[in-house]
Amino acid sequence: MGTEDWDRRLREQGYRITPQRQLVLEAVERLRHGTPEAILVEVQRTASGVNLSTIYRTLEVLEEVGLVTHAHIGHGAPTYHAVEEEIHIHLVCDRCRAVESVSADVAASFVKRLKSDFGFDTDISHISMHGACRDCSTRERNWQEVDEGAQR
Repeated sequence: MGTEDWDRRLREQGYRITPQRQLVLEAVERLRHGTPEAILVEVQRTASGVNLSTIYRTLEVLEEVGLVTHAHIGHGAPTYHAVEEEIHIHLVCDRCRAVESVSADVAASFVKRLKSDFGFDTDISHISMHGACRDCSTRERNWQEVDEGAQR
């Protein structure tokens, strides 16, 4: 999404695109998934005078107008990302901390079952699944095979 789109979305809600808002939006897009602290570091590369409270206030406004959203990927600050056309689920590797976004379609049957069995409407946009990514799982399997070979 470009500056003109950001400006239009903000103006529709009674806001305007300020330099800080633009810097935060650009940082969120570059990082793809960033905590407020990571966004601050990214913004400070250009504007060293920006502080963490400015980042939080800006993220609050940007979330209110629908330009960013957040998910709780770990046990700390929420992670922000740009609002995309497609809702997605976050796959979080607990070993290397990689975060991968996958289409919410992969959970369609699960969501449908939650609705039919429990009457529960699921907000997929805040789902994070924790486990081990492909690389970490492969590395672990390879080490297990080496260990088993050494024990023989």
